[in-house]
Amino acid sequence: MIQKHEVINLFLSACPSYKERWLHFVSETYDDSEEHLPYIDVSDFAQHVDELYQQQKLTEFPMIFEVLEMLHINGDDYVKELATIGFLESLLGCEISSSIECFLMPISLKWWISLNKFMSGESRYVGEDQ
Repeated sequence: MIQKHEVINLFLSACPSYKERWLHFVSETYDDSEEHLPYIDVSDFAQHVDELYQQQKLTEFPMIFEVLEMLHINGDDYVKELATIGFLESLLGCEISSSIECFLMPISLKWWISLNKFMSGESRYVGEDQ
């Protein structure tokens, strides 16, 4: 099972272009003794992914979305929720959201659709139709 402390390193492995931004983000966001907040971290990564999309720099996308799928399949309960509510929800309203479905693998796509149904009021909670 993938645990929360492993998530950002998996994304960093899939997306080396994020490393410099990640280091800056950590230095600006946390003191040395502070515990990282995975939802905040993943949200910043999602913003980086949207910026890559806007710049049409898509070479890392297959690996990024493979990691996302792996989180949905092999993550513990916290990580599975982080993948949907942390990462995918952060992409709602971003430019990538209009065409993200072509990058998503089957399980991630199901969660994306469920998230959108919840946000539009078609379901009472994310995962209701799962």
